[in-house]
This record gives sequence, C-alpha cells and structure tokens, in this order.
Amino acid sequence: MLVLAGILPDFRLQSASGDSATRIGVTAAAAAGVFGLLTALVWPLVVRALLLVPALVLGLLVFFLNGSLLLVALRLVPDGRGESDPQTAVVVAAVMSAVASATSTALAVRDDTAYRRRLYRLADRRRRRAVAITGPPTPGTVFLQLDGVGHDVLRDAVDKGLMPTVAGLLGASSAEGAAARPSHRLTSWRTEWSSQTGASQLGILHGSNHDVPAFRWYEKETGEVMVCNRPASAAELQRRAVAHTGDGGLLTVDGASRGNLFSGGADQLALVLSVSARRGRANRSRAGYFAYFSDPANAVRTAMSFVAEVLRELAQSTRARIGRTRPRIGRGGLYPLIRAFATVVERDVVVAAVIGDMLAGRSAVYADLVAYDEVAHHSGPRGRDAEQVLVRLDRSLALLAKVAEHAPRNYRLVLLSDHGQSPGETFRARYGLTLGDLVRAGCGLPVSRRARRTHSGAEARAAVRAALHRPVEEGAEQRRPAKGSEPVVLASGNLGLVSFPDVPGRMTKEHLDRRHPALLPTLANHPGIGFVLVRSAEHGPLVLGARGAELRLDSLPDPLPADFDPAELPEPLRDFGPAAVAAVRRTDGFPHVADLMVNSWYEPGDGEVLAFEEQIGSHGGLGGDQGRPFLLSPLALSPPTPDGAELVGAEQVHRVLRRWLREAADGPQVPVAAPTQPELDTPPSAGAAENPRPAGPADATFPVGDRAVEDKTH
Repeated sequence: MLVLAGILPDFRLQSASGDSATRIGVTAAAAAGVFGLLTALVWPLVVRALLLVPALVLGLLVFFLNGSLLLVALRLVPDGRGESDPQTAVVVAAVMSAVASATSTALAVRDDTAYRRRLYRLADRRRRRAVAITGPPTPGTVFLQLDGVGHDVLRDAVDKGLMPTVAGLLGASSAEGAAARPSHRLTSWRTEWSSQTGASQLGILHGSNHDVPAFRWYEKETGEVMVCNRPASAAELQRRAVAHTGDGGLLTVDGASRGNLFSGGADQLALVLSVSARRGRANRSRAGYFAYFSDPANAVRTAMSFVAEVLRELAQSTRARIGRTRPRIGRGGLYPLIRAFATVVERDVVVAAVIGDMLAGRSAVYADLVAYDEVAHHSGPRGRDAEQVLVRLDRSLALLAKVAEHAPRNYRLVLLSDHGQSPGETFRARYGLTLGDLVRAGCGLPVSRRARRTHSGAEARAAVRAALHRPVEEGAEQRRPAKGSEPVVLASGNLGLVSFPDVPGRMTKEHLDRRHPALLPTLANHPGIGFVLVRSAEHGPLVLGARGAELRLDSLPDPLPADFDPAELPEPLRDFGPAAVAAVRRTDGFPHVADLMVNSWYEPGDGEVLAFEEQIGSHGGLGGDQGRPFLLSPLALSPPTPDGAELVGAEQVHRVLRRWLREAADGPQVPVAAPTQPELDTPPSAGAAENPRPAGPADATFPVGDRAVEDKTH
C-alpha cells in the first residue's frame, strides 16, 4: 500500500499538510488492516448474496467490489488521511489482492507444518468437530477428464514438449535429454457411434449410455428434443441410466463430481449440470463458484485472466481472418466470453474443487476440464490456439501433483478423455446448404435461398448458460416441434438425425419410399454424405451409400470374427472400418434412434469429416480421431484390458475404473503421518473411530459444492 501511494497520484495516506514517515506507515498499516478485515468478513457475505445473480456477472463485478471495500477502509482511517479516487481504488485493491495471493501461496508451499495446521483450524470452524485418522488410509483416485483431447493429439503434444507433466508420467525425455522412469501407461479406447460427452460421460460415470443415439435427438412419444447439455435432459438421462443399471454410479462411495454433465452418484457436487436445475441448498451448482470466489485474491486473479483470454481470442481470430486461414468459422458475438469462461473460470473453479477434495482426503474424484474442446471446435483440434490450451492444462496437472504432496492420503491420478475431435470444414461451407436444407429438398419442401447457420453444441456453452441461469439451448430446439409432416432435422457434429413427428414409432424404408421417394437417393448420393442408416420392414437395418450401395447389417456375423479382413467390408462402411459395424448395429437397437441416421463424408487419408454444425473441429459421429480418446493410468493399477485387447465403449471404461477403485480400496495400505493432538483445536469426536472411511485431517476443509467454505489457502 505504501508503494502504491508513492506511485499513484490520486491515492494518498497522509494529510494535506504532510506527515512523518512513521505516521504514514501507521496510516498504511491501519488502512491495510481494515481492508483485510473487510475482505475476510464482508466479501464472503457479498459473494453469497450475489449467488442470486449470474456467476459471470460476479466475475465482472470483482474489481468494483474490491475497490469499494478499499474505499470503505480508507474512510475508516482516523483523521481522514486515507483518500483515493474510485478508479484508483480499483487498481490498488486489485494489486493488493494479487500480491496477497502470490505471497500466501509461496508461504504455504514453504511451510508445510503451518499449512496443515491452518487446514485443521478451518475444518474445525466449519463443522465444529475434528476428524482423526483411525488407520493408514488406502490410496485415493482422481479421474481428470481432458474433454475432447484425442489419443494422437495427446501423444503429439508430448512429443512437441507442450505437456511436460504428462511427459514425465510417461517417462518421456525432458528438454535436457534425460528420460525419467515411467509411472503411467497410455492406452487408446474407442467410442460408440455417438462420440460426444453426453454418451461417453454417462457411460463412464453411470455404467450405461443405452438409448443415447446422439448429442440431441427427438423423442416422438413426448414431442421433446433431448439435448445432453440441457439440465433437464441431463437429469433425465442420469435417471434412466441409474434405472437401467440399478446402481448409483462410479462415485457413490465417498466420491466428488466436479464440472461434469452427470453426478456419478457422488455426494459432493460442484458445477454438475444434471443437478443445476435444482434450487435446493445442498445441490445448488453455483455453490462451487461461491467456494472459489469467496477469496478475493482468487476472484481478482481469475477476472484478470478472463480479460486476458478474451483479448487473446480477439487477437487470434483477427490473425486467422487476415491470414485467410481455411477452414475457418465465425468467432464473434459472445464466443470470446464463452471461450474465456471455459478456459479460465471453469478451469480455475474445477481445479480448486479437486484441490479441496484431495486435501479433504476423498476416496474418488471425477472432474472435467472443457477448455481444449471449446477452443478446438472453433480453431481446429491441431491448431496453435488449441495447443496453447494444452500447455495451460498441463500446468493445472502440475499444480494438482504439487498439492497431492500435502494430501492426507496418497493419490493415484488417472487422466482420460471422453472423445477426440476430427478436423474439417462445415457441410454448409462446402456445399452452401445445411443438412436440413438437403432433407427438405429431398422431401419436395421449399428451401431457403440462404442457408442458415446451425447451432453449435459445444459443452462449454452448457456451463455458461447454467451460470447465467438461462436455458441451455436457444431457438427452436427449446420448443416442441409442431406435429405435422415436416421432418425434424438435428445435428450432432458430423452425425445428423432425421425424424418425422407424425409417424408413430420408427418410420420404415418402405413407408418413406412411398411418402418421399426422392429423399433417400438424395441423401445417399450426396458427396457430403458417407452413409445413411434406415430400417427396412423386410430386411431389417440397412446402411445406404452412393451409387445404390446397400448393406444389410443382418447379413454380417455378429460379432465380426477377430480375423475379419477390413478390405472385405462392404460399402458404404469400408472407409469407416470394421468397428463401425458394431457401433451402427448397437445404435440401431436404441428405442429413440431417429428414422434416419446420417453420417457425413469421411476422408481416411487426412481424417477429415464434414460437420453439420458450425465447427471446424467436431465430434459426435464416425470418422477420424473423434472416436479415439485416451486413458492414462498408473502402472500400479492393473492394465485396462488383458493381453492388450482393444477397449471399446464408455461402458467398458466404467468397468475398468470400477475395478481400479476396488483395487485401491483393497490396498496396498499407504501409511501417512497421523496428526498430533496439539494441532487440533478440539479433541476428536467420539464417533470418529466408528467412521468406516479413514478421513484426512482436512476432511471438512474445502468441500466445494454442497458445503462451500471460505478457504484462502490456494
């Protein structure tokens, strides 16, 4: 404060006639002390009150609120020696909060004993009880999902030196040429036809993604469009999965779910979409924002990073436009704010929540970081913009590894992704019309002369709209499509769905040929379409392609033999590989599969697809890297599959993660130092020994979500 008073002309800590250096120092100390008290006492109350307004508004008000508290502090300094203009007060408060954050973090890292003692005190104040370690705890597990990062993208980032933390886990050579001993193994796995977060994460967390044919689909019996990143739809999908499996989910035992579409059965929730529509105090998703922003230093740091990210996006999009980069889509409107939310706010809040879970000693944590996926949709999965996001995600991994040193139990870190992304221009950019226009033309319906842009289904938009208390989807998808003969056409990356609302049940090929004889030939023969799935009353599921190609799925063995020659796969699935047969066959059996399932063209040579949405990096269908995510697991855990067999489907990934949690629960035991009694403010509760879960000393310190606290340690 003294330094700032000497630099800024509109900020003073002395009377107009001048004061001695001692008096100025006393005034600075008094002002700083009052500001610190107001920050500690008033700020959390203000932030909690502001949970009634959108979370993003809170981020924009951070500087104003902090400056206001400083002005109040200066007014309370005796003799009116403290004075500042409002604009200067904002600057002073921001700098002071940033310095406080930097110094407190450095002190916490250097003094482990003081750090742990502080955690004990905070835990006791919040829950009014202390928890003692009753025995050596078994290892905990943190599952960190890097949304949209494909296996090959991760491998290339490691080879380029963009992700040194991941490289260290894999034992890759460092910049100095020294190779470390690997601690993790990298495995690829294959998604189903619907290669998107809704299907993958539902299967991973709840063990079933049955009847999730795409990111969005139309259900005829209700007339509703289900959208995976809409809170009401996510809650219904989670309910269906639990009913289908009879199990609560992966995280039912002492678990925490952070930043996900679904809860996984966890008790500790923060920024979970399936519960964001609830207004109950325990499940209020915005509590995660409160736990983070209740520290003004966090708020200021994140707000400054938010502004920097918006400016970075504006600069990058301008460079791409001036350089005439192809393919390219529009990145104006609210997108810079959405990107900044995904890459800064969501990342910071989720990482802070995971830190809290580790310090609390929770058994299992599953968190999703959507930063890469959002940027790759608009900049391309292998562009420089997306690579910079990978660099920052690696720093977050390094931070979690550092915090694990302070955790009350050993943690095993499992990195994974839910899908990859395939590059390519949009269907509309290449052909001047959307899939909806093509379907209308095939049905003989009027088509607009100017193709309208389709809606983007990027996952980050769901988190933003939930934070803004707004519906997840805008436009026609929020309304029930009118009952009539006009088709409902929806897009999920490079996968399109066509439904006829007035036809109960699934429309057959024979019925469709009588009603719209030109539709199937129009779609199947279009150069931007790879294949079309339709059901025949006579032949069962049919896959149609160009030049009259027709594959009867029932004519192929189920499953295909292990020695099946890919070259013998009939058109039109030959380019998509033998795995496409099982994926298409499974989707065909879903109750809510669309009348027509349309997969775009795919070029095996460069892995490009044509997105039916406004995305140059897309996922949701078959073709390319979108169907090949990764799983990075510790060598201490058993291999994902025996004998290196391929890991197929999110449901199989769920079973692997379940097995690893059982292995952690069964041992080996990992001893840690138990806290000495003087470090606890009160004796352990009488029932602590009866707790079946060995809990760490910080068990109640930083529960981000249903029990938010004002912790300032990170």
